[in-house]
Amino acid sequence: MAFGRTSLGSSATGGRAIGAGGQRPLSDINVTPLVDVMLVLLVIFIITAPLMASSIKLDLPRTDAGQPTDTPKFVSLSVDAGGRLFLNDQPVTPEELAARLRKAAADSRDTEVQLRADQTVPYGRVVELMGIANKAGLSRIGFVTQAPAK
Repeated sequence: MAFGRTSLGSSATGGRAIGAGGQRPLSDINVTPLVDVMLVLLVIFIITAPLMASSIKLDLPRTDAGQPTDTPKFVSLSVDAGGRLFLNDQPVTPEELAARLRKAAADSRDTEVQLRADQTVPYGRVVELMGIANKAGLSRIGFVTQAPAK
């Protein structure tokens, strides 16, 4: 007599149940809890792995070449609707602007020019100011804008 099971759980011999209790208990292992635990552990390792990498204690060498507390150097160049120039909120003429930008470039070549221009200022005027800054030796130019109101 064969004790094989079909997908319906009945005996292979005519569909009669085995014994008085009906179906035999399944002896398959339920892997769902194992998979759940493994996924939770995987998530924990994904979250904690970057934290473990940054906690390495090192005795780094000292140098004066670049300090993280160095603030970036910049000058603020503004043009109002009337075409007047302001360098660090001080009114200047185009000749004074060129001289002061050359001095700023001589102090540090990494100085950034933060250009603020009124939206009514013609594009040609803005390009002219960029040319003055570039001729002075300052090639890093940032355009300052204002976020639109929501």
